[in-house]
Amino acid sequence: MSLNRAHMQKSNLTILAGPTALAQIRERGLRPDDVDVFPGASGGPKWFVLTGLDRVIFGGFFAGRQRPLHLIGSSIGAWRTACLAQADPVSALERLTEGYLEQRYPAKPTAAQVSAEARKILDHVLGRSGAAEIVAHPWARLHIVAARCEGLAASEVPRLQLAGFLASALGNIVSRRTLGRRLERVIFHTAGDTSPFVALNDLPTRHVELREENVGPALLASGAIPLVLEGIPNIAGAPQGMYRDGGIVDYHFDIDFGAKDGLVLYPHFYPHLVPGWFDKPLRWRRARGEKLDRVVLVAPSREFVERLPYGKIPDRKDFEVLDDDSRLRYWRKVVAESERLGDEFLELQEKQALAGQARPLPA
Repeated sequence: MSLNRAHMQKSNLTILAGPTALAQIRERGLRPDDVDVFPGASGGPKWFVLTGLDRVIFGGFFAGRQRPLHLIGSSIGAWRTACLAQADPVSALERLTEGYLEQRYPAKPTAAQVSAEARKILDHVLGRSGAAEIVAHPWARLHIVAARCEGLAASEVPRLQLAGFLASALGNIVSRRTLGRRLERVIFHTAGDTSPFVALNDLPTRHVELREENVGPALLASGAIPLVLEGIPNIAGAPQGMYRDGGIVDYHFDIDFGAKDGLVLYPHFYPHLVPGWFDKPLRWRRARGEKLDRVVLVAPSREFVERLPYGKIPDRKDFEVLDDDSRLRYWRKVVAESERLGDEFLELQEKQALAGQARPLPA
């Protein structure tokens, strides 16, 4: 076994890259100004495994940047990227981490109870000036993805909402395009005509200007998990309707990242990308091919995950199977261990060794 292979097996990070991205980082490394797009995936508490990596990327890698950087996120990914788009991104990330960690609910919380907690967390993350900072940021162009629902999926009556989404899930087995019958992707953003996502046509897509007054509602909508949280109706500046979790349409983002030449830096929980929420059980449906040509995906390695408590990264089921004290100990341990990911990313950058650890993304 080569020394390089032995090092890779011990690594805390898995680094995968599309053909163009791999060739570029092998030629000149991964430079902050070479990155044009930064996605944030849905996944609830899974994001805790990335907090150490986020701190390094938000607070160091992109520090001093001047070129526009297009951030796109759904659900918790939108909330993470909203931290990066604030004046002090690390402090915003710490507020999000602490607020999300401290959630506590009765055994069977109502959608109203979960929504009230989400609003409390978001108010803490944005504070008095966060929305204004996002809209006026000198280089971060935030894109928040939400799903505008029609028909039964727009109902707040649980059994009707369930029926609406069941119909969408069944159609999605045949084709993702069937989602467009009841759902519209709505992207709230600060990029204007410069957005790299203006030409998206895989699903019905609408672009809405992100303004100070709709930052909060758009973020709440992007994280409004069906049947778990209340939907957000009639967001300012957007078409009338009921808005829910952006992960329904874009769970991990299997989209065209635009015609620009820059790279897509994608910290992610897994070494694979699931297009939409309903694709989670469809193991044959994964993002592949040309859309990933410029992507550099950075994820925790399998060995790192196996060393975590319970041998897994956090997920929403932890609320059901663990008591609050056990869940908090587990999640805090994951947050602490995630610092290893940030440290390793920083070391690879300083030693210009990231390209040597990178492998091709699946074709």
